Amino acid sequence: MNRRSDCPLNVGLEIFGDKWTLLIIRDLMFFNKRYYNEFISSEEGISTNILADRLELLEKQGMVRKEKCLEHKQKILYKLTEKGIDLLPLIIEIGFWVEKNADEELDPNKEVILGPFRENREKGFQQIREKLRKDHLEKEGL
Repeated sequence: MNRRSDCPLNVGLEIFGDKWTLLIIRDLMFFNKRYYNEFISSEEGISTNILADRLELLEKQGMVRKEKCLEHKQKILYKLTEKGIDLLPLIIEIGFWVEKNADEELDPNKEVILGPFRENREKGFQQIREKLRKDHLEKEGL
């Protein structure tokens, strides 16, 4: 990948510099979306060409893997890798920062994401990581 610089923040922004990439990760983590059409149905309204591009980027970066669905052989299932699961703290901290600094009222559904981390962040991280590993990695024996 050609980069403007090797600064860690620059590299991160080149990977996550648009809203779609982190929203796809969010949907995989918290809304149990696994299929292309499920991502398309997200309320943010991602276009098909952008979704295809971001899924390909996430796969190339090793954060998402795709596999054939056992029930529907023609469908592709998307799952997080360990590297993708490692983004959990980033997603949560962005959410808490926005909640603290937002100028307007946020959707009450934010608790689906932030709720498990309110009382004890470390415990929340541990519980959600275990769930994500079970949902995304366990079946493959990873």
